[in-house]
Amino acid sequence: MSAKKLVAGVDVGGTNIEVGLVDADHKVVDRAKANTPTEGPDAVLSTIADLVSSFDADPVSVGVGIPGVVHKGDVLTVPNLSNWHEKVEIGDELGKALGIPVALGNDANVGLLGEWLAGAAEGADNVLGLWMGTGIGGALIVDGRPFNGSRGAAGEIGHVVVQERGALCGCGRRGCVEAYAGRRSMETAAADMVEAGRTTSLFDIRDELGKTKITSKVWKKALDSGDELAVSLFDTAIDALGVAIGSTLNILDLDLVVVGGGLAEKLGQDLADRIETATAPWVLQPNPDRRFAVSALGDDAGIVGAASLGRDLL
Repeated sequence: MSAKKLVAGVDVGGTNIEVGLVDADHKVVDRAKANTPTEGPDAVLSTIADLVSSFDADPVSVGVGIPGVVHKGDVLTVPNLSNWHEKVEIGDELGKALGIPVALGNDANVGLLGEWLAGAAEGADNVLGLWMGTGIGGALIVDGRPFNGSRGAAGEIGHVVVQERGALCGCGRRGCVEAYAGRRSMETAAADMVEAGRTTSLFDIRDELGKTKITSKVWKKALDSGDELAVSLFDTAIDALGVAIGSTLNILDLDLVVVGGGLAEKLGQDLADRIETATAPWVLQPNPDRRFAVSALGDDAGIVGAASLGRDLL
């Protein structure tokens, strides 16, 4: 493929949809962004089509990362997007709208794929990707290749149960790590505690920044100020992640954990170091060569990984 041919990579998140034009060297040469619609799949597809069509250059194909279980081009489960209730054939519908080939993958899988191709996981053989955003996404590289499992659900560390009959998760089950460490769940917990009489600056910071949700930037400001409730909720999140990651390492004996997503962008390597410390007590066999690293590509990881899926169609 000529380096001049560009592929669009689409990263659909619970808060934003980010689209980039990516060249054959995995470089993002142009980008666009919009809020994620809450009306359902049709609105999300329309927004993606508008963003892809907004570039001056025309992409030759599109890759899309979606926050749910993806199998054979269909989205089977989407716990963190509003009004998604049934299987959706995104690839076919978006392909018809744009007139170019469309590939589909899980958002965490394409995020780790981007890091593996051109970021913190480049050259690594056995990797867990941990993506901290609206929810908690996970992805795997095993024996030097992406591992999606039999139905596309491998690596879903956000739905590892860390507390039997624990907090309610967006997936409908209880005790998932996402119920303690996903931004949406932490915001709900903060609101419940404020209603019960606790105080926090989280909602004041949210309003001062003109946000409608407690974003990663809001969390960073509250944590930096030592807000007691924010620190407590975040400590609980880190502890839950430690349990889940420790169990994952005991099963797969991985040598690298890449931490990405909005919170990783704001908190940097310190976040990866905290998660490593929380994981250590739960690992049966320590590995002195195992590393925990923050994402090198940031928001571009999902765009680069998704674009690589689109490029494989050519």
